[in-house]
Amino acid sequence: MAVLSPETVAATVREACRLEVQALKPGNVSVHAAGHRMHAHDFFRSAEAIAPVIALPGLTVGERILRSVEATIAEVGCNTNLGIVLLLAPLAHAVLEGDRGLGLRDRLGLVLRELTVADAVSAYRAIRLANPAGLGSSATQDVADAPTVTLLDAMRAAAQRDRIASQYASDYVDIFSVGVPAIASAAACGWGAEWTAVACYLRFASEFPDTHVVRKHGPERAEAVRARFRAVETHIKACDNPATAVPILLRLDNNLKEEGVNPGTSADLTVTSLAACRFDALLKKTN
Repeated sequence: MAVLSPETVAATVREACRLEVQALKPGNVSVHAAGHRMHAHDFFRSAEAIAPVIALPGLTVGERILRSVEATIAEVGCNTNLGIVLLLAPLAHAVLEGDRGLGLRDRLGLVLRELTVADAVSAYRAIRLANPAGLGSSATQDVADAPTVTLLDAMRAAAQRDRIASQYASDYVDIFSVGVPAIASAAACGWGAEWTAVACYLRFASEFPDTHVVRKHGPERAEAVRARFRAVETHIKACDNPATAVPILLRLDNNLKEEGVNPGTSADLTVTSLAACRFDALLKKTN
């Protein structure tokens, strides 16, 4: 397998981000409805800002993260994509500069294990710059302090409380065992690209209490939200045409936004799964 060109990686990142915004994701910003003081155009502009940066050759993973967040803040003035950037940077690095003899997930695993303290320093700077809501603090390796361990070890320390961090600690287990299969299953049913993104989002939101919701509203509320998503996912899976479920999705979307609930981690995992599917297909095509 070869590596992918920066142009191909940038195009894949841009398309995954745009597709996720086009999908009707209850509680999260999309072209169907704004929310949480943000609009779809903020996310489209953010996608354009990060795509060429995260795909630059010769950068470290930490540099990809920091420069992408800097580009986002310069473009839209707020945090629209920190979780996406944290997840896509190692993935992009793996297909740009990873071991040519390995498949996607094995390449990614090597990239994660080669992360350095310098990567952690850059990532911490990016997180402080983005200033995500509900971040809280930690007794060890808090983002307000200078890290003393590699980025992988810092993520391992946070893995129990943050699903994005847990991807680093598990070679992206949820991406490859939950998200990618959800996309493949929806595609096999003949669902179009936007609906495969919806299926992926619903799968994540149904499978786990969203850790962004946990941080802002507590574990009991997050579990109740997960149960609501499970009921909606069950309904849409029974539909011959997923478009018939639009009223139910819009109703949940409106209710969650009225409650100030945003399953943002599920959206971040969805973007990453979409990108991983495309990267894997492209690598296999070059084999």
